[in-house]
Amino acid sequence: MAPEFLVTHSGGFHADELLSSVVLTRLFPAARLVRTRAPEWIAPGTDRIIYDVGGAYDPDAGIFDHHQRGAPLRDDGQPFSSFGLIWRQFGCDYLAAFGVPAGDIEAVHAKFDTDFVLPVDLMDNGALSPSAAGQMAKLTLPTLLETLKPVFDDRAPDADDRAFHAALSIARTFVEATLAQSAAKLRAESVVRQAIELTGDGHVLELPMGMPFRPAIVKSGADHLLFVVHPRETDWCLTGIRRSSEGFELRADLPAAWAGLTGKDLEAASGVTGATFCHNGRFIAAAKTREAALDMARIAVSHALA
Repeated sequence: MAPEFLVTHSGGFHADELLSSVVLTRLFPAARLVRTRAPEWIAPGTDRIIYDVGGAYDPDAGIFDHHQRGAPLRDDGQPFSSFGLIWRQFGCDYLAAFGVPAGDIEAVHAKFDTDFVLPVDLMDNGALSPSAAGQMAKLTLPTLLETLKPVFDDRAPDADDRAFHAALSIARTFVEATLAQSAAKLRAESVVRQAIELTGDGHVLELPMGMPFRPAIVKSGADHLLFVVHPRETDWCLTGIRRSSEGFELRADLPAAWAGLTGKDLEAASGVTGATFCHNGRFIAAAKTREAALDMARIAVSHALA
């Protein structure tokens, strides 16, 4: 039975119960979100889900707190916040409601847990400091969400609740965008794998549109591929393939003679009519037509293999 109430604590908010609320309000849109510390509200009941408050973790009773002694840990010993507990319990249902294909739910759930939920859990429990992000520390999502709290001298009685609901809308945008991108990458992998099969032993992969391609190339063991060609809105793109997800080094650079050139200058340097642009970093180029882009790719391959 769907709950009538979603209950979390009042006062200042943190990323964990805010992000938990993103999940729960989508799954139970008719439920009323109650922010309170009143004992009668944080007591178990069949009509409510209680999270980040309540002093217990009892999914059967609908309580998902992590502040008490004996709070649950992940299999590797790392702590949960309320967000991790809610995601573990309701994440797959959320993804189904979000429209992720059934065959992709497990993979998307696991990746989101590792990449998005776990850092929030660790930061909320003090096991990870924002300072780990160096100069980006103040731009981490948990930190940014907390900047949406009301200022200290906003004395309006509803200030915290107004700020919470405004932050909830923003948090929802980040969660949904992240999950949409994750699901899209899985769809892209299927397209890229098929294109790799058609390419055979060639060094240039042609795709029907721009999409994330490196994960599928790596998973397929297609180490022979050096460049990718695909159409854009009004032209065609030629791009290199990064050696690693962590850096910018490419398997092969575009020819040095093309670097930073456009238009007629690039046509003259490359010998390709229709060549329009090459980035000075030599990782991406553009052409007016498919044929021109493929010609540029073939020349780039010959230079790379020379």
